[in-house]
Amino acid sequence: MTRPAAASADTGSLVDRVLARDRTAVARAISLIERGDAGAGELLRGLRRNLGRAHRIGITGPPGVGKSSLVSALGAMIVGQGKSIGVLAIDPSSQFTHGAVLGDRVRMAELDRAGEIFIRSMATRGQSGGLGPRTDAAADVLDAAGYEWLFIESVGVGQVELDIRNLVDTTLVALVPESGDQVQAIKAGLMEIADVYVVNKCDRPGAGAMVAAVQSSVALQHHPDPAWLPRVMGAAVINNEGIAEILTELERHRQHLSTAGRLLQGRRLGMTARLRKRMEQQLAARLRDGGAGPELEPAVDRILAGEESLEQVSERCLSEWMEKLTGGTPRGSKT
Repeated sequence: MTRPAAASADTGSLVDRVLARDRTAVARAISLIERGDAGAGELLRGLRRNLGRAHRIGITGPPGVGKSSLVSALGAMIVGQGKSIGVLAIDPSSQFTHGAVLGDRVRMAELDRAGEIFIRSMATRGQSGGLGPRTDAAADVLDAAGYEWLFIESVGVGQVELDIRNLVDTTLVALVPESGDQVQAIKAGLMEIADVYVVNKCDRPGAGAMVAAVQSSVALQHHPDPAWLPRVMGAAVINNEGIAEILTELERHRQHLSTAGRLLQGRRLGMTARLRKRMEQQLAARLRDGGAGPELEPAVDRILAGEESLEQVSERCLSEWMEKLTGGTPRGSKT
């Protein structure tokens, strides 16, 4: 395990402790990143060379399908095999406190007592897409810490959550027999990213029909990886039914990705999307903090007076702001 020699003493010590899977250090590192504290960037640079070992799995789906219960059941089986697991459970945020208000940790507390499991609940902080603003960086911390399996459970908000695909190797979409009306939503988005489907609570009436409906949809849709046909599996977490088969399927997908460079290719595409999103976040933050103040009032007056359109003013203001941001250097200049 390596870290840059230029790392400061404090950050370097934290990096070393994270790499040694010190749970306190892992928790501190994620908190530092979530708060955006000074040293977060240096910490992530120190961990960068130790990434890529974990099998990252995204768990998504509509509200109430038992995503946390599914993660708990899979986690218990993984630990029983002598392997380690990290879990990032994303909660919806209070718009006022930005706190994680549902408490997935309460539902998974039994797992958290095991020494080979680290569970962290993170807030979306108002961000769309089912993830928090720094979920990607928190996942990197757990990866660098050496957790062999990494689960990211997105918040169920009843909408398509595609961001998770950019953070994981395998995407599992969970449904229940009552999700029949949501198959159309699956066709609209989740079908594009799902590698495994699980119809949870399959001991309920209508489970067989739901499995058949999803199978029909899968057969008609184009998966990004033409060499992989997503399986539709049934499970009943309450009695552990189907959990071993799901775990086997997740392992099978990891083996599939390991051939023909698919794993590296997928991670490169994901990192490209992450970079673009991070640039958008930073640009929005700079615009909010320094480029959208009282100086916009005259522009608003011109729009309301019908002198210019919103599109015209927006384009001009953005160009002026970008020029100011770059110190007045004209776009395209190499100086």
